[in-house]
Amino acid sequence: MKPPTPHSEDVLARASKIKLLLMDCDGVLTDGRIYFLPNPDGTVGETKCFDTHDGIALQWAYRNGIDTGIISGRGGIAVQERARSAHMRFLFEGNTEKLPLFNQIVTETGYAPEEIAYVGDDVTDLPILKRAGLSAAPSNSRQEILDLVHYRIPAAGGSGAVREVIELLLKAQGKWDGVWSHYDV
Repeated sequence: MKPPTPHSEDVLARASKIKLLLMDCDGVLTDGRIYFLPNPDGTVGETKCFDTHDGIALQWAYRNGIDTGIISGRGGIAVQERARSAHMRFLFEGNTEKLPLFNQIVTETGYAPEEIAYVGDDVTDLPILKRAGLSAAPSNSRQEILDLVHYRIPAAGGSGAVREVIELLLKAQGKWDGVWSHYDV
């Protein structure tokens, strides 16, 4: 097992309290690119590329009692499938005004903002990043976002950034050894 990545005491304390991980999709779960593909009927469909390391980490979060969800300005079948296959509790698509959805989730779950982490990469994520108990941004986020988050993720969006956050949460909550031992035969 590689040595743990050093995190500040503040980041670890924040991560230890998290019950729900919310994230943007484009630029966080993906590299931000959208692929437009021709359909046989002449219309155009779109898809996105998701990282498998994020996918297994989302499974670990689910198995360890950490709820997850997406609040995205775009959506589509690929996003819906990612949310379904990762057992995400929340999926809000087509919403660039994200704060009302965050407030709805706080009300619905009863979680305090300090118990919610949010990963975002652009200005539409600012209102939630400023309120979440743990805010994080992939390394390729807008500089303004990187300057204000609690945790700058070493990985880029679509390249394991969500995995880095989930590993942080599991380690801070004392659950990482259980994940590791599950695979250590």
